Amino acid sequence: MKRIFPFFLLCLVGLYGCIDNSKNHEAIPPLPQLSSSAKDQGTPASNPENWIMAHVDVETTGLVPGYHQMIDLGLVMTDLKGDVVDSLFIRIQPSHPERTSDGARRVNGYDEATWEKLGAIKASQAVDSLRLFHDRVAQGRKVVMTSFNSHFDAAFLDHLFREANQSWRELYHYFILDIPSMAWSLGYQDFMLRGLMEEREIEDEPHVADQHTGITGAMKNVRIYKELMKIQEESVN
Repeated sequence: MKRIFPFFLLCLVGLYGCIDNSKNHEAIPPLPQLSSSAKDQGTPASNPENWIMAHVDVETTGLVPGYHQMIDLGLVMTDLKGDVVDSLFIRIQPSHPERTSDGARRVNGYDEATWEKLGAIKASQAVDSLRLFHDRVAQGRKVVMTSFNSHFDAAFLDHLFREANQSWRELYHYFILDIPSMAWSLGYQDFMLRGLMEEREIEDEPHVADQHTGITGAMKNVRIYKELMKIQEESVN
């Protein structure tokens, strides 16, 4: 990939816009400092071989980060073109299952007993698994988190790491990418991108509760991202 295209400028989202810091400031782990080697990696435009993308999608017990919790996480690592390198799926048993909203149950089918049977793990174990996966796949490259609804996924990821007294910032770059913002700049101003998916024949994810997971969402996000890259290239050729 020779350069980062202009439409990416609209989808960079800062940390403070996507995290609920209304309480427990003292519980936030200290932010990591960039090493000199990390600073020398340049930008995705100048040194694309030093960067990799993490397409993240989460399912939760509700819509309020810090009160509701993550119940699964799907992550697909790709290169900057969107070609898949590896993937990870984790089911997580929340510490407050009683807070699960009816709407969340309808969407993702969360049930404490079912999750127990499916091998769901604690938040701290999920963070450890994510770290191991990240280190094995990234191999020293900088990682850009990419999501369909970036403020939502980043906020829940932040709270998952806080519960384990760790910081997600140790894994991902300060800026994250938001897929609907990419599409918006190309003229697709439907937040759910149904028009884009129909026009480009992009396969959707299942919308049946027991089949709708973070990994199905993350893989759909990769498919959309790759089509957006094709559209951008078509527009400049």
